[in-house]
Amino acid sequence: MTFDYDLFVIGGGSGGVRAARVAAGLGIKVALAEDSRMGGTCVIRGCVPKKLMVFASEYAPMAEDAAAYGWDISLGAFHWPNFQRKLSAELDRLEGVYNGLLDKSGVTVFAQRATLSDPHSVRLADGTIKSAKHILIATGGRPVRPDVKGAEYGIVSDDIFNLPQLPKSILIVGGGYIACEFSCILNGLGVEVTQYYRGAQILRGFDDEARGLICDQMRANGVSIHMGTDVIGIEKTDTGLRVEATNGETQSFDQVFFATGRRPNTDGLGLDALGVELGRGGEIVVDQFSQTAVPSIYAIGDVTNRVNLTPVAIREAMAFVATVFEGKKTPVDHDLIPSAVFTQPEFGTVGLSEEEARAAGPIEVYATSFKPMQSSFAGRSDRVMMKLVVCAETRRVLGCHIVAPQAGEMIQLAGIAVKMGATKEDFDRVCAVHPTMSEELVTLKTPVRVA
Repeated sequence: MTFDYDLFVIGGGSGGVRAARVAAGLGIKVALAEDSRMGGTCVIRGCVPKKLMVFASEYAPMAEDAAAYGWDISLGAFHWPNFQRKLSAELDRLEGVYNGLLDKSGVTVFAQRATLSDPHSVRLADGTIKSAKHILIATGGRPVRPDVKGAEYGIVSDDIFNLPQLPKSILIVGGGYIACEFSCILNGLGVEVTQYYRGAQILRGFDDEARGLICDQMRANGVSIHMGTDVIGIEKTDTGLRVEATNGETQSFDQVFFATGRRPNTDGLGLDALGVELGRGGEIVVDQFSQTAVPSIYAIGDVTNRVNLTPVAIREAMAFVATVFEGKKTPVDHDLIPSAVFTQPEFGTVGLSEEEARAAGPIEVYATSFKPMQSSFAGRSDRVMMKLVVCAETRRVLGCHIVAPQAGEMIQLAGIAVKMGATKEDFDRVCAVHPTMSEELVTLKTPVRVA
């Protein structure tokens, strides 16, 4: 059978673009359809603009710190429109880079929505049908609003970058990394931030000791966090949004931001009719090679709800190309993935939390918390944490957790050692770089807990 394309990719995010251009580089005839901006969530409305907002939010205490170090300087007010214009220009530039990469690779791009007609065909929004030997779905996910009265008055993460002005006060609903990151960002930009989370502690699923310290530091920095609290309903008034909460309080805010979860973008793609299996959350079920129940159809990235991180989607894309077009059966490796949460302070983590490791067998925990030199000298009370979770039998480091400024940079390098199977003694043999925060990772001599 003759096909229009060897590969048709639906979705122009990081995973879809990588798969398309790498496959095209092998001489494969590739097309890609994207109905929104090229670059997907990460580049346009996620990681990249968020991190730029993180950078912007971290300047607020610098003048005061500089004064403690002898500098006579002052910092003016943050000007959101100025930042927003620069941010928009940067996102336009990055989108241009993605389009340029696809064009240079010879990928045919359709700037419209595509759905599946049969196991080898997609239907474009203009009614055109294109056939392909293989179809790759990389449509990502989207934020969802909770089912509460007045939820339509709130915003989600996609909206935050396009606000005409920053609110004076905001309620952020949720306790995951997106909620906590934006609580810190907006607090740093001068917004009065309140955060509601229905659970007992923010950042569920991460190391308990680490998330406890982050919560303490967020509160110390001015974020008002309410645990065991959720929204019952929202009413729009002349002065803002009136929120009724499960803790019995009613309070008004200029804005409400829902960070209460994301859902895979599988609605209306025509998957059910073709026999592509979907999970309870709407995610596409795939095997270790990203193949669905329909042999010609594959899926990668957040639409599969495996590990929803941009670098993971890119690695899944590379494994897909190797498996399908290079004849190298390459399973996706989702083990020991380093990650960072860009709260203030940052959180870098790789491997098992102390709680997960304790459930798996006997462990030793090496940890320290202290005031780092730079902020201590400036008179700030900030604390950082360095932690290694070690298997008591094999001595292998099962988890590394860092709460500190630039923790994301540190965990990338620590992740190499943990991925290689380093033992506690391997860490001990490394000479410390002094004076640094990270030297504590190689000078932890006595376990603080044995379980």
